[in-house]
Amino acid sequence: MIPSYRGSCLCGTVRYEVNGSFDYFYLCHCDYCRKDTGSAHAANLFSTTAQLAWLAGADRIASFRLPGTRHARSFCSVCGSALPMQQGRLLAVPAGSLDDVPALSPQAHLFTASRAAWDHQLETLPAFAQLPT
Repeated sequence: MIPSYRGSCLCGTVRYEVNGSFDYFYLCHCDYCRKDTGSAHAANLFSTTAQLAWLAGADRIASFRLPGTRHARSFCSVCGSALPMQQGRLLAVPAGSLDDVPALSPQAHLFTASRAAWDHQLETLPAFAQLPT
């Protein structure tokens, strides 16, 4: 049976389905991904065989390619959420955009030389199930 995953943007305007398996799940700490996400790293799943189908909102998808680099991203033009991007045979899916749980867990941290100075030992911080009072 071929695995299938559904995903969407924050506002729900764009919805998609990925049919097939993911090959890799990486956490990228490069300067570009940190700027893209506004966070410590990007979390992306990659596949060279899975098929992407847009279920709704394809006309609301915007893309940006950073000149002089291979860095590109797709996002919802309404809410700005990161969305899957096809580059040749390679499909990149932002893990946070999935509505389903992927079969893979993160496999590696990439570009750790670019890691944010504050991104160390974060697992030792207090954790709250919701906003603390």
